[in-house]
Amino acid sequence: MNIPQSSFPRVVIVGGGFAGLAVARGLENEKLQVVLIDKHNYHTFQPLLYQVATGGLEPDSIAYPLRKRFNGVANFYFRLAAVTEICSDKDEINTTIGTIAYDYLILATGSTTNFFGNANIEKFSMEMKSVPQALNIRSLVLENFEEALLETNVERRLALMNFVIVGGGPTGVELAGALAEMKKGILPKDYPDLDIRQMKINIIQGSNALLDGMSGEASEKAESFLRDLGVDIWKSLIVTNYDGETITTNKDQKFFAQTVIWAAGVKGETVNGLADECIVARANRIRVDSFNRVQGYTNIFAIGDVAAMATKKYKHGHPMMAQPAIQQGKLLAQNIKATIANKKLKSFTYHNKGSMATIGRNRAVVDLPNWKFQGVFAWFVWMFVHLFSLIGFRNRAIVFMNWVYNYIRFDRETRLIIRPYRNKNKYSFDNERDEN
Repeated sequence: MNIPQSSFPRVVIVGGGFAGLAVARGLENEKLQVVLIDKHNYHTFQPLLYQVATGGLEPDSIAYPLRKRFNGVANFYFRLAAVTEICSDKDEINTTIGTIAYDYLILATGSTTNFFGNANIEKFSMEMKSVPQALNIRSLVLENFEEALLETNVERRLALMNFVIVGGGPTGVELAGALAEMKKGILPKDYPDLDIRQMKINIIQGSNALLDGMSGEASEKAESFLRDLGVDIWKSLIVTNYDGETITTNKDQKFFAQTVIWAAGVKGETVNGLADECIVARANRIRVDSFNRVQGYTNIFAIGDVAAMATKKYKHGHPMMAQPAIQQGKLLAQNIKATIANKKLKSFTYHNKGSMATIGRNRAVVDLPNWKFQGVFAWFVWMFVHLFSLIGFRNRAIVFMNWVYNYIRFDRETRLIIRPYRNKNKYSFDNERDEN
């Protein structure tokens, strides 16, 4: 990896998401050699991925170069790579660019989409956990309408204009609201020769409430907002299969759609090499103690989505959200420094600062520890919190200007098919047209 030897202890951090970035920040300018490894050279602000997917923002406005964030930080190194295995007996990890030794290893690998073992759903549906995946969705949505313009078969045209989102959590709700806003004010102008009224947006939720991690008031208001926007909501319904054209459910109800976006769950993105007893079967997370140490290891830690820290309140680990990841990262940085100084470690306690979701223009729901509110004010609070959570002045400025422009003009300028996405398994009739 071409990283120099140092007399300082080496801390290797795997993952540049919210957790990895938080711990790296906390170790800045210490007498440590910090090596950050990630498959991408940028940090992604995942809460706004849905806006990239629906043409509201360009990807560079929610991504920030990791190297730039640590410019000028002494003894910091970044390497673009994927970790393939942990060799704990040697205190080394193997990566796609070589092997590196560590004194302390921090796994902040985050989460990936959980398809619950359904190979067909994994093969044919879309996921939205990264910038490339969000761009795929953006391209596919727009390609569907281009395809619908040419399609003479009524059933196929309706299937191209039918969008199904599986999962009624914040991601599903926000994505459905954004698509509904496109249907209302943008697509009719772009496609005047296509009856956009035939476009359908569906949310399929396995439980009997949307946003079931939030309050009942937030859930009910979110559902009301979505129904006002014309979104069809199907509760207590579980998707059992999808073959690229037909969705089947546990109640024998079928949907015919060319686009299914899977937002029904996530699981930890673990790394090979840890003992089997470290992995919790539920959500594939790594079992850690109250100091985020991986069970059975003294110098390997896991934080964020991939970490399962069982507590009295959170029996299966903390919510797989940004705030627990950031808080664990900050505390672990302090505990790493305390370990080196032979000082007492501090146990992690999660401070829930609340949760929120937006459902289109002037609509949002916010749950704070002592206050719950919905509507226009909640929407402004949501915007303020997300805007100032972005890294870098440029990103904040670009996102703010985009939001102001979109609000005034009711427009989304980035509805561009820059990188075409075509899944031949999904579009079985494309081959026929290409041959003609």
